[in-house]
This record gives sequence, C-alpha cells and structure tokens, in this order.
Amino acid sequence: MQVTMYSKENCSLCTKAKKVIEELSEDYPLTLHEIDIYQDDELLEKYQIMIPVIEIDGNEVEYGIIHKETIQDYLNKLVEK
Repeated sequence: MQVTMYSKENCSLCTKAKKVIEELSEDYPLTLHEIDIYQDDELLEKYQIMIPVIEIDGNEVEYGIIHKETIQDYLNKLVEK
C-alpha cells in the first residue's frame, strides 16, 4: 500500500508521524513516500496548517497529530476487503 506523507523540514509532528508509519510497516506492506509541501506552491496552500497529512492509496486518513490506532484501523479495513 502506498502511504504518502505531506510534511516539511523541522516538523516534530512529521517526525512522530513517520515513526508511526515505520512501526506499522512491520505488520503491513507499506511504501512511504514523503513530500515536502514547501516544494510545491499548490500543496503549500492546501496543507499549510494541516501537516503532517497521511494519505493511503489516495485517501486522506489523518492529519495533524497522527495516532497509530487510527492508521491501523484504516489499514485493517483495507486488508479485510
């Protein structure tokens, strides 16, 4: 499953979110793609105060403070399908 994380440099919430995804990748087939919103004006405008934003297979799952349980619940629903 493709996980996209919209983030920026020097973002402690982003660091914590990345750790959550890395932990979950031990149990789920996840590929993390990290995008710095400051490299794209459109993304900066869209996500400026929301980062980090976790998107899985094109669906925004959570933003701001990322909770492992929320991401895990979403992944479990995908696996059940």
